[in-house]
Amino acid sequence: EVQVVESGGGLVQAGGSLRLSCAASGFTVEDYAIGWFRQAPGKEREGVSCIDKKNGGTYYLDSVKGRFTISTDNAKNTVDLQMNSLKLEDTGVYFCAADPSDCTVVVTSTLSYLEVWGQGTLVSVSS
Repeated sequence: EVQVVESGGGLVQAGGSLRLSCAASGFTVEDYAIGWFRQAPGKEREGVSCIDKKNGGTYYLDSVKGRFTISTDNAKNTVDLQMNSLKLEDTGVYFCAADPSDCTVVVTSTLSYLEVWGQGTLVSVSS
């Protein structure tokens, strides 16, 4: 059974950092495109970042470029999202999702279209 579980969320002051982790089971992170999404209260879910090792692709939402970094840890079979210089508008529930396609599909599709997604982890940025 393929599964992803997010961790690492929490409360942080603006300007601070958090590292989210998406732990995969039932598949290898190098073989899938894996994306991070977020949903803020009252707003639509948006794709934040994606990594696709087999095709060599990465994606970042414009508003997080230069602040967030996505990476894979093959030993742990995780995809991590390092978030620096956090802003109030980064607040939301962060989900990871995985699919054997590519980042274009992952970032533009609804979660239900993708093979697997997690329950999310809450990131709260305070002033």
